[in-house]
Formats: sequence, structure tokens, C-alpha cells
Amino acid sequence: MGEELHVGFVGNPNCGKTTLFNAYTGAKLKVANWPGVTVEKKEGAMRFHNERFKLVDLPGIYSLTSYTLEEKLSRQYILEDDVDVIINVADASSLERNLYLTLQLIELGKPVILALNMMDIVEERGMEIDLHRLPEMLGIPVIPVSARKKTGLDILMHAVSHHKDKPNDNNLEHHHMDNQKKPSEHVHEHHKEYVVVYSDEIEDKIDSISEVLLYTYPDIKNVRWLAIKLLEQDEEIVNRYPIDLTGIVDRSYETDIINEKYDFIEEIIDEVLVNKSKKEASTDKVDRILTHEFWGMPVFFAIIGLVFFLTFSIGNIFSVYFEGIISAFSKVTLNFLVSIHAGPVLTSLIVDGIIAGVGGILTFLPNIAILFLALAILEDSGYMSRVAYVMNGLMGKIGLSGRAFIPMLLGFGCTVPAVMASRTLENMKDRRKAIFITPFMSCSAKIPIYVLLSGMFFKKYAALVALSMYVIGLLIGILAAFIMNKIDKQEDSQVSTLLIELPEYKAPNVRSILIYVWDKIKDYLTKAGTTIFLASVIIWFILNFGPKGMVTDMSQSFGAMVGRFLAPALVPAGLGLWQIGVALISGLAAKEVVVSSFGILFGIANINTAAGMTQLSGMLQPLGFGPLNAFSLMLFCLLYTPCAAAVGVIARELKSVKLTLFTVFFQLAIAWIVATVVYQVGSLIF
Repeated sequence: MGEELHVGFVGNPNCGKTTLFNAYTGAKLKVANWPGVTVEKKEGAMRFHNERFKLVDLPGIYSLTSYTLEEKLSRQYILEDDVDVIINVADASSLERNLYLTLQLIELGKPVILALNMMDIVEERGMEIDLHRLPEMLGIPVIPVSARKKTGLDILMHAVSHHKDKPNDNNLEHHHMDNQKKPSEHVHEHHKEYVVVYSDEIEDKIDSISEVLLYTYPDIKNVRWLAIKLLEQDEEIVNRYPIDLTGIVDRSYETDIINEKYDFIEEIIDEVLVNKSKKEASTDKVDRILTHEFWGMPVFFAIIGLVFFLTFSIGNIFSVYFEGIISAFSKVTLNFLVSIHAGPVLTSLIVDGIIAGVGGILTFLPNIAILFLALAILEDSGYMSRVAYVMNGLMGKIGLSGRAFIPMLLGFGCTVPAVMASRTLENMKDRRKAIFITPFMSCSAKIPIYVLLSGMFFKKYAALVALSMYVIGLLIGILAAFIMNKIDKQEDSQVSTLLIELPEYKAPNVRSILIYVWDKIKDYLTKAGTTIFLASVIIWFILNFGPKGMVTDMSQSFGAMVGRFLAPALVPAGLGLWQIGVALISGLAAKEVVVSSFGILFGIANINTAAGMTQLSGMLQPLGFGPLNAFSLMLFCLLYTPCAAAVGVIARELKSVKLTLFTVFFQLAIAWIVATVVYQVGSLIF
């Protein structure tokens, strides 16, 4: 038995790489973060024909240009000789988009095997891939596999075992110079040596740089790749191998090299892909509208508007049934407690605290489910990538690339993964900026607040008012980023190039969508059973107990004392009721708890029912709380400090207590300012 063979799985996001990795490792894997960073890596072990393999699932990346943290880590891992063989997993149905990374991996000089996944989709579209011509043009083994069906796995691992000491085929047969009008005048014939051969100008420079490198660093490996990186003015390589390139490199040739790589990819596709799908043409037609410089953004907001119309209209229909179930459960529980002669404290805790708090949140479950269903459909169809592309121009004006809009989009679902998605940005400065503005996006936890307040005070305009929260949050985030960019005048502040896959539009996979929605529902129910449950108990306690013990009048409770302390600061924003102060504090645990708090504060079991809303509205209006106050409260809940889980993730990503505290108070200050301005101006108008 020989030494353990290290195999790295590399591929674009959503290419089936992790599924293939899991097919080999099963449950025999360990998940950990890379040393010093929060990017996840997976390792597993297996045996094949008495050989031991260590498998590493590297982060999903689009390139090795060292733009993002994932790209830097993957490249570093490969360069430091930790990988013996690279399995490049590619989506065969999107071969053209996946080959860019393949060419970069080949240039690294490591043994590479191309695993063509999703061949079943290729067949469904009536296409064929020439599996004889493709290896000829790439100089590496090409193995068709199906991660989902677990076919081709043994052949792939057999190829790994025999390819470990053979980086290139050296029998390259590509003819991309044949159709050129002007023949190459380059002194060297590289077409039998290298997969990608650039124009004469670039090849001359690569050769010149290679000579300088070998003279300065005689023991270096893969001189050609290093020369290409130096020609691209790759910051990491320039710092690692400082040499005098005066007279050779006068600018960055990265764009030229990228374009010539894609020219070669086009040639590959023309030669190996037979019966190319008509879907690409239809995709281009749709993109003329959805990614249009002018129409792209209005279309996006129209789609999001439709999503929230459905969230409210259809969601409210199903909520009625949930309300009935919870109401019946509350009555049955109360009758049971009375029949066993339970004490008033226990009865109040269970009925007025737990059921009113947790049950009030569960009535919003249909709204949450419909929202995530719509977002999953948009993402699986390929539209969400277009949104980042459309927003690239606007984001560039505030010092960020369209890539920064991806965390903001995720923020519409949950702030926690949205903050974690900031890792895709190139440098820490951009990541910090994205983390500061992402919590302004309206997460799904705030939907119960919008449903309750807009349903009470804005009736038929409820969906429009709720949609305005999402638009305002987005605009506030963009404005905050713009101001931070103006304040930050450092010379090294530059916008990175947006490199994002624009996949073909496709019919969403029903199974994947249902799994996604169920996971979100499960997370919501878990939160209801843990965080919201605990918060409801705590709120019940501080509202039913005071310095002298249990109270019958909540105005004498600990909660009322805290609320009165906060009320003066909230008066300018139209939120000067002590009950609102208590509800806002509870929202720091989870934003849904704000609604639970209202139910407990005002003694309304089913606060989301028509009767419950009418009762709450009747209790608030005599206190001077009307539509303008409700709108101000929604704005405050939209913008103020995110939940405890989100703050924890922010602290982990920023690795700074000072910056975390700044984020917390920055959000709070913005919320107070916006709510106050809106209320004061609104008071003058209405």
C-alpha cells in the first residue's frame, strides 16, 4: 500500500461538486474552517484498489484570480503542494461557463482531471459532447459522471490513480491558429506544449518574464504560470516574486489574457458540442430585457412587488386556518388548566405567555413559506444572478461591485447567511462595508411586524406599505455605502471586477425548491420553539412581576419601568409608549418577538386575526397611536440593531469588538434618525 493520495475537488458553485464529494466520502468526513478564517472546508478519506485517498472539497469558485477569499484559499492550497491530483467538477450542461476555471487549473501545472457532471441534462436537451475531441484539446482526461445517480465514480477514481504523475498529455491537438489570416510569427512553437497559447505579443512577454524568473529564482516550479500572473500584475505573486520587469510589463494584461482564454473556449465549444441547445438563444432574448441598462432595475422591483403581493394575499388566506387552530388550542389548554385547578401564575404563563407569544408568531408561517418559495423559484430559475449584474453599475458608484449586492439580496431572507456571504468580496475593506449595510435589508423575521401593523392601519394598501419597507431598506443601505465611500478617500480603495455566472434560464427543480422551503420553515419552527419561546417567557415575567411580586396591572411591572425609561428617547419618532419600548427590546432576541410582545402586552391571544387586530387597534388609538406612528414603528424595526444571532455572526466576521459595537449603534442611530424624520415631517403634512 502506497502513500495517501491527496485529491482536491474544485469547481464552480452549483456544479454538483459537493454532491460528488459526498458520494465518495459518505458520512466519513469532517467539516472545519480554514485556519484563521471562517470559510468552510470538508475532508474525507476512502480506499480504492488498496490505495488510500484523502479527499478535500474546496470552496466553490469561478476562477483562480485571487479576487475573493475562497479563490485565495483554493489557489494557496493547490500551490503549496497539498494536492496531488485536482478533480475539476464541471456542469456539462453549462460547459462554456465552466471551462474558464478548467483552463486556469491546467495552467497551474498540476495533474487535472475534468469530471463532466450533469450529463443527463445534456442528453435531455438533445446535445452531445465529443468525449474524444475534448481531451485532445485540453490535454487532460475527461470522465463523464453523475453525482446524483452515482455513475462513473469508479472510472473517475481509476483515472485519478493513474494520472497523479502526469500533469499533461503532451499530445495536444487544437487548431485555433488555422483560421487566422495572419500566421504566428512567434519564435517558439508552444501549441504542442501548452493548452492555452496566447497572441504573439503576450507570448513574447511570457517568455521574457520566464527568463528573468529562472535567473532570479532557479528552483521555482511552473515558471509559465508565474509569468502569466506577473503579466496580469497579480498582487500576491508580485509580492512573492519581486523582479525588475522594466521594458517588459507596462500595464496589466489581465483583460487581454481573459479575452483570449474565452476565445479559445469558444473554439472548444464549436468543436466538441454538437446540437447546441436553442435555450441559449432564448436566454439571450430574455436577458435583453432583464439585464437591460434601463429596464433591468424596474423589472426587478416589479417582480419583488409581485412576490410581496402574493406573500400577503395568499399568505393571509392560509393564516386564517392557523389562527383557528391556535385559538382552539389556547381554549382547550385553558379549560384543561382550569379543570386540574392549576394556579393563576402557571395558567397565565402558559396561556398568556407561551401560547400567546409563540402562537402569535406561528400564524405568520404561511406568509414566510410563500416568501421563501418565491425567492427559491427566482434563484433556481437563474434570475438572481441577473439582479447582481443589473445592480453592478449602481454599486460601482458607491465603491462596491455588483458582487456586494449578493449579500444584500440574501438579507431579504436572513441576515445571518447574508453577512457570511460578504466573504465573496475581494478585500476586508469591502467586506466590512457590506457587513455594515446588509442588516438594513428587510429579513423575513420582520414580515410578522409588517403584516400586523399594515393590516391594522393600511388595510387594502397593506402589501404596498410592506413593499415600501424593502425598498426603503435597500435605499438606506445604498445611501450608507455611498457616504462611507465618500468618507473613505484612501488610494487603495478600488472596485473589483464583477465575475459572476449568468446561467441559462431553466424550469425550477420542484424537489430542490421544496427542500429549500422546508429547511426555512424548519428553521422558523425551531426558532419559535427556542428563541421565541424563551423570549416569550421572559417578557411574560417582566410584565407580570414588579418590585412587590406578581402584579395585576402591567403598568406596575419591571417591563413598564424599563419602557418608561426608554419612552422619552422614542417620543420624537412617535413611539413614546412604554409598551413599544418593551417590544423593541424584545426584538433584539428575534424580530418576530416584537409581535409576540404586543400580544402579551395587550393581552390578545390571536393578535393576527381580524378580531385581534381590531382589538389592538382599538387599544392603541386612544393612546394617540395611528397610521403615521405605525409606519414610523415599521421603519424603526426595519433599520434598528439586528437580532442577537446576526450580531454574533457580525462579530465573528469582523473579528473586532469595536467594529461590532459600531455596527450595533450605527444601525440604532440610523433607525432613530429615519423614524424621527418621517414622523416629524409626516406630522406636518397629515
